[in-house]
Amino acid sequence: MGGGIARLHGELARRYPRGELIVSTPQDRDAADVDAQFNGAVDRLPVDRRRTKSLPGLLLWSRRAASLARQHRMRFVYCGNVKPAGYPARWVYERTKTPYCIFLYGADLLSEQHKYHHSRLKRRSSRAILGGAAALVAISNWTRDLALTVLGELGLDGHGQRLRVVHLGTDPVRFRPGVDATELRRRLELPHGSGKNGARWLLTVARLEPHKGVDTMLQALPAILARAPDVRYAVAGAGTAAEREKLEQLAGRLGVAGRVSFLGDVSERDLPALYGQAAVYVGASRRAERIGVEGFGISLVEASACGLPVVAGNSGGVPDAVREGETGFLVPAEDPAAFADAICRLLADAELAKRMGAAGRRAVETYYNWDRVVRDLRAIEAEVVAR
Repeated sequence: MGGGIARLHGELARRYPRGELIVSTPQDRDAADVDAQFNGAVDRLPVDRRRTKSLPGLLLWSRRAASLARQHRMRFVYCGNVKPAGYPARWVYERTKTPYCIFLYGADLLSEQHKYHHSRLKRRSSRAILGGAAALVAISNWTRDLALTVLGELGLDGHGQRLRVVHLGTDPVRFRPGVDATELRRRLELPHGSGKNGARWLLTVARLEPHKGVDTMLQALPAILARAPDVRYAVAGAGTAAEREKLEQLAGRLGVAGRVSFLGDVSERDLPALYGQAAVYVGASRRAERIGVEGFGISLVEASACGLPVVAGNSGGVPDAVREGETGFLVPAEDPAAFADAICRLLADAELAKRMGAAGRRAVETYYNWDRVVRDLRAIEAEVVAR
């Protein structure tokens, strides 16, 4: 699966000491190819993800997880989400007393909040799962604050002391400046980017969903083109046909369709080269609909790792991924004029853009990287086990 949450779990499994981690997860059609990279650490259930949301599927998963915990004498459980993974984690705890830690992202908590406001059963299950956790890990300060609200509403105020913030990261070896993009440009039919008589590309890597704010960036584009006529805008990310059509129609109405490229899903392998084609990275995420929110924004630190200055919406957990005035600019998330001004400032000042890009690269090398994330998580694990 794509996205930042899946990336976190994959990187955790990849960097954990060999032989010390077992991953219990549903079946998937790509399982054989994916699991080969994890040195036998993955134990697949005989049912798919959809079945694990049913009572029979949850019972099967819970029993299998408890069997693994006993067989391998587990001392700690990482729980990848509140639900459905929280059910087997709680089951294992009740039968083996193995403590568990739950990852919290943002949209998941908003979803839980909506459910328990409308269902006593959901409230009881949320309270049991969150209340039983020995540790709670939020991926941003915004997510932490939301988690404290949720815990309070569930009558679990004292559990806030179990809450820790672990900012996410990226891989500075894979994501780096200077990756050759010749073949990628040919395949995606992209004109040469990053100036020097070629187009200067603005880039967004995001699923085509309303809260990602691609429409805000499209609305900013006419003002940007008035000051920087050589600019083009690329959006890399899959989404529904209806959402893509809506964005394409908006670009047409704004008169910028010829300057916008919707690239669809771009493979993980191609992303470093794609970032290298851009002059500025744009992340216009905002709060939208019931659970639409950016809990952190891994693409923001991927762009920084590739030496790009970033302009992002000051919303959700994004301020934890972009250091205002150092690695990029934070602007009001739904203000196209603010995006246009910040982007044009970077396009007009090559030294400023270079300085911010270099600062972003340093921030990834020293902090926003998966090795530091895993160290932070292992420290939480050690603290819980010792306690």
